[in-house]
Amino acid sequence: MSKEEARARVEAVFNAASDYFDAPALSFWNRFGQQTIDHLALCPGDRVLDVCCGSGASAIPAAVRVGSTGQVLGIDLAESLLQLARDKAQQQGLENIKFQAGDFETLGFPDESFDAIVCVFGIFFVPDMQAAVRELWRMLRPGGKLAITSWGERVFEPANRVFWDAIAVERPELVKSFTPWDRIRCPDLLRGLLEESGVTQIEVFTEMGTHDLTTPEDWWTMCLGGGYRGTIDQLDSAAKERVRQANLQFLRTYQVHALEVDVLYAIAQKSEV
Repeated sequence: MSKEEARARVEAVFNAASDYFDAPALSFWNRFGQQTIDHLALCPGDRVLDVCCGSGASAIPAAVRVGSTGQVLGIDLAESLLQLARDKAQQQGLENIKFQAGDFETLGFPDESFDAIVCVFGIFFVPDMQAAVRELWRMLRPGGKLAITSWGERVFEPANRVFWDAIAVERPELVKSFTPWDRIRCPDLLRGLLEESGVTQIEVFTEMGTHDLTTPEDWWTMCLGGGYRGTIDQLDSAAKERVRQANLQFLRTYQVHALEVDVLYAIAQKSEV
């Protein structure tokens, strides 16, 4: 798949997923976005770039942290998600934040333009992750910090496995042999990506936690509001309903009330020298 095809695919999936992206069942976006910003220790007046910003889960907390003298720019491919972000920022009265559609690999900002750069659950969608990280690092000022957040070894298990098993019954050709974040699914791989991209002073944190389900239906809402949507939308209505029922039946039968979710946070600081 070419870079242009990959870009178009991600854009289409997340524009489609925008109808459920901010549903309460997907509160993990805000949780992990906030925790990414907490790791950065931003200061009032900082200028922040948030790429793959989605509906603002990390950009909005960053805007709150940097205050009225700071600035936050959120970039994403999916215009539908950006509109959700703009609406939330407006509701919170934030005037120091702007959201725009774009490909962060070709933004063209001058060197050393930002005090902090954030990418939460997005770097793995780029075919050439090293080139993407180098571009982010180029735009970071000396002394500034880069935050990359990604999924770890276990993501929404056991429901994730059940989802793909059900897809295999209906449309085996849609089953993915690996997920995009597999390339950086453990601390050593994520650290290696950053080191190979010329990034320095790297700390990687692993969070092994859970995401609670209020009802089994929450899981299907999560599927519709995230990357699974691209697979679901390729099913006809009957197959879609069979996959949904297989997932819900498993969760009910085994009384699954929480899903395992591992998250990796990498924070790197650019040398002053």
